[in-house]
Amino acid sequence: MTSTDDSPVPDYPGLLRLDGRGYVVVGAGQGIGRQATHALAQAGARVFCIDNQESLAKEVADEVGGIPWVADARDRADVENTVAEAERQLGRIHGLVDIVGMAKYMDAVDTTDEDWDWTFGMVLRHAFLFAQAAGRSMANSGGGSMVFVASVSGITSAPRHAAYGAAKAGLMSWVRSLAVELGPSGVRTNAVAPGMVWTPRISQLVPEELKHKNEENAPLRRVAIPADIAAAILFFASDLSGYVNGQTLVVDGGVTVKFGFPMEL
Repeated sequence: MTSTDDSPVPDYPGLLRLDGRGYVVVGAGQGIGRQATHALAQAGARVFCIDNQESLAKEVADEVGGIPWVADARDRADVENTVAEAERQLGRIHGLVDIVGMAKYMDAVDTTDEDWDWTFGMVLRHAFLFAQAAGRSMANSGGGSMVFVASVSGITSAPRHAAYGAAKAGLMSWVRSLAVELGPSGVRTNAVAPGMVWTPRISQLVPEELKHKNEENAPLRRVAIPADIAAAILFFASDLSGYVNGQTLVVDGGVTVKFGFPMEL
């Protein structure tokens, strides 16, 4: 204490610890999901590792001593059964991390009904379903934390993947509403919005030349790696962010804060 302040000082690093807690990770098998699973496990959590591919769910679960599970995150019955099984195996759900999301690239005016529905299923429907099931579970058992992966595409224009941007914007609105409605039950809800992330899947789709252009455009002169996003997820999942609720943290190396118009000096 000092002469003017006798308030207790927390163990700040200890607030990152998740010992004895159970976390559900949706889309755990690769990329951001795999790194987030490792981050949670390293902090002491027991992790329920969900993927739509059995081999990926088992591989990451084996890496972290977690529990593998296969589910279609867009199917209500499958999601509700999954959350019930997670409760049974973990004892209690303390947190949910939802990574799932994918875009199709096309002009906005050429987007078909099927493309639109597929995109909203891949980006928003699973967040709707898992938030309901896991959110209800946590609200009934003392609280917890939900973290969703949004995107800067939901904040700025998303040329050639406009449906994805619209769905991510919807996801961030969903996060804000959950924060308000579930907050009184002790459940916090937040999101992380990455820019380009050099995941295994993206590295197979994006040419190196485009990666270099994105590196040159970023103030930090590199694109994100999955661990950059997992670190932000761990912050939101832990008590270190205990008074943060309904927020979206942009993790893009500073790209979206740049002046948007060309200028000469």
